[in-house]
Amino acid sequence: MFSERTFALGYHVSAEQCPFCTLPSERVWLANDHAVAFRDGFPISPGHTLVIPRRHYASVFEVPPEVSTALWRLVAEVRGALAAEVSPDGFNVGVNDGIAAGQTVMHGHVHVIPRSDGDVADPRGGIRWVVPDKAVYWDDE
Repeated sequence: MFSERTFALGYHVSAEQCPFCTLPSERVWLANDHAVAFRDGFPISPGHTLVIPRRHYASVFEVPPEVSTALWRLVAEVRGALAAEVSPDGFNVGVNDGIAAGQTVMHGHVHVIPRSDGDVADPRGGIRWVVPDKAVYWDDE
C-alpha cells in the first residue's frame, strides 16, 4: 500500500488516479492503435516526449506483445519526427520502471529526449548518471 507521502510526491497507482489515463486529447501529438505520444509536462530539453500504452499498465514490461510492438514502433516514429523538428545531435530513450528507478507516474511510459552538443559539459555515460558515483567508468583516477 502507498502512503499519503507517496501520493504527495506524485505517485499514481490506478487508472482512476492516473494523469496519463485522463490526458486531454489535445495533448496527444502522435498515436497508433495501442499507444499515444505527448510532450512531457516537465521537459528536460525541447521536444522531450513521452510514449505510453493507451491502456493503463504500471510498467511497459506488463503490456501484451502486440501493445509492446506498437509502443516501440511509436517510439521510433517519435524519434524520427523529433529529428526533423528539432534537429538534435542525439537522443536518450529510457524507461523508469518502478519507484526505486524514479518512476513517479505509475503508468508505464518511455521518454524520448532530444539532446544537443554542449547541453551538458560531458555527456559520456548518458543514463548512467542516475547513479552519479557509478557514472564515470572510463576514468582511471
